[in-house]
Amino acid sequence: MADKTVTVVQTGSPIRRAKDQRQTLVGLGLNKLHRQRTLEDTPAVRGMIAKVAHLVQVVEKA
Repeated sequence: MADKTVTVVQTGSPIRRAKDQRQTLVGLGLNKLHRQRTLEDTPAVRGMIAKVAHLVQVVEKA
């Protein structure tokens, strides 16, 4: 199921956020506003997205 992907765009700044939230953004491949990454849709990635849901936006593909 390698064809399942999710695109994540960073919409919030990591400034004045907890260290683990900043590290989660780096783990997702994000570190600056409006950067986007297409990642495998795995439970681990979904958990990371849930942890920083207030800083990122998931872009749904039609």
